[in-house]
Amino acid sequence: MNRLSAFFAILVLASAARAEDINPPTLAIGAKAPDFTLKGVDDKEHSLKDFDGSKYLIIVFTCNHCPTANAYEGRLKKLVEDYKDRSVAVVAISPNDENSVRLDELGYTDLGDSFEDMKVRAKHARFNFPYLWEGDKTGIARKYGPTATPHAFLFDAERKLRYVGRIDDSERESNVKVHDLRDAIDALVAGREVKTPQTNAFGCSIKWAGKAEQVKQFMAKLAKEPVSVEIVDAAAMKALRKNDTKKLRLVNFWATWCGPCVTEFPELVTINRMYRGRAFEMVTVAANFPDEDIEVLNFLKKQQSSGRNLIFGDKEKYKLMEAFDPKWNASLPYTMLIAPGGEVLYKVQGPIDAMELKRAIVKALKEDRFR
Repeated sequence: MNRLSAFFAILVLASAARAEDINPPTLAIGAKAPDFTLKGVDDKEHSLKDFDGSKYLIIVFTCNHCPTANAYEGRLKKLVEDYKDRSVAVVAISPNDENSVRLDELGYTDLGDSFEDMKVRAKHARFNFPYLWEGDKTGIARKYGPTATPHAFLFDAERKLRYVGRIDDSERESNVKVHDLRDAIDALVAGREVKTPQTNAFGCSIKWAGKAEQVKQFMAKLAKEPVSVEIVDAAAMKALRKNDTKKLRLVNFWATWCGPCVTEFPELVTINRMYRGRAFEMVTVAANFPDEDIEVLNFLKKQQSSGRNLIFGDKEKYKLMEAFDPKWNASLPYTMLIAPGGEVLYKVQGPIDAMELKRAIVKALKEDRFR
């Protein structure tokens, strides 16, 4: 082999090594379950041996933010109920590094992939199975090699892998024709071989650690987006409330002198960045006097509020209130979530409950994906 050939051979091997590090190989059928000790949302340590009391073990790699994973949460709970008397244990593990998820990847969720967010999801969704946090911290998930969330691994009594792949053939439950995971469980329970031991998983990519720099670059790009403020009249306020568009509209009234407004504003900017890639828009309306527009603009620039920002062009604040909402009692901040056509889905005078608001947004943007 000449030097040039050797050089290219080294490049190929290095490239393959990097690819395997980024996308580790999936555990092979017949392989033993890699041992683990991981913290659960119950703040307890859970190990592979803790499930020795069950003849069969299902490990599902899943997460909070992925809409496909979300679609299977109910099915996993139902699976636990249906097989609890047949010595089948189910455990979920989140392999995602929360620092490797961009804000625009959270457009279908109310929560990120942090351990604290996992606790919130498990409690709110009433998970009946252990939900463990790996977060690409220990290398355990890489030993199993999930390719997407969700990705199911079924082990027999000897903890040998007998099935790996999808839970069923459609994230839209009404379209399911093949119950792959259930079929594999039924085969093992009946003492039969699993007819199809491996299928392809489908869902969101695993957010392995190492993408933090990409997230940083993404945030830097957002910070460079132009910020402006537009002076508008009462007619514009009426049109804003009417929402004669096809987008879900979040409207926030605030002022530079309003402490609660200033405190919650960064959360609103984050919410806008999460959902603006969908049929959603956020509009901020400064309740300052129109001649304070420079002060308003400086604040908006500091907050990187690159969405649609307005300031009422009349000195009489009561005209603003009358135009947008005659029932508004004038307290700030004032936030309203308006569906296309004008239906109010969320309204609060005073600080927002960010979780409640995000859940209202996710529900409104569901777009009937799973009918």
